[in-house]
Amino acid sequence: MSMMEEFKTFAVKGNVMDLAVGVIIGGAFGKIVDSVVGDLIMPVVGKIFGGLDFSNMLIVLGDNPNKLTALADLKKAGIATFAYGNFITVLINFIILAWIIFLMVKAMNKLKKEEPAAPAAPAPTPEDVLLLREIRDSLKK
Repeated sequence: MSMMEEFKTFAVKGNVMDLAVGVIIGGAFGKIVDSVVGDLIMPVVGKIFGGLDFSNMLIVLGDNPNKLTALADLKKAGIATFAYGNFITVLINFIILAWIIFLMVKAMNKLKKEEPAAPAAPAPTPEDVLLLREIRDSLKK
């Protein structure tokens, strides 16, 4: 089989197509979760903690002659930063995404019907039981 035929066989298998669809939907879903975390949850969390803005929680590691404070400005200027606030936002994003995926998998598992187990073949009758039956039958005669 040529390499192109082998690749075609691989590429058109159902699992590969399912994976491709999953990756595309996962990317779009990730953007939705990013928006939910960044635009809805983090502002509420920041408000609860007294106007705290996680996106600008950082420690400047490099020289900062212009006294820049925004993470975007510091990155644009090429100044090294320890952006732990950004990490907190990404971590919350991950936890929400993992929770949603967990709930989806749990729901899918409930939808799957368990296949009924095939009835087990009866175990062969032990030799001693067969002998006892023969004795019983011969005594009845």
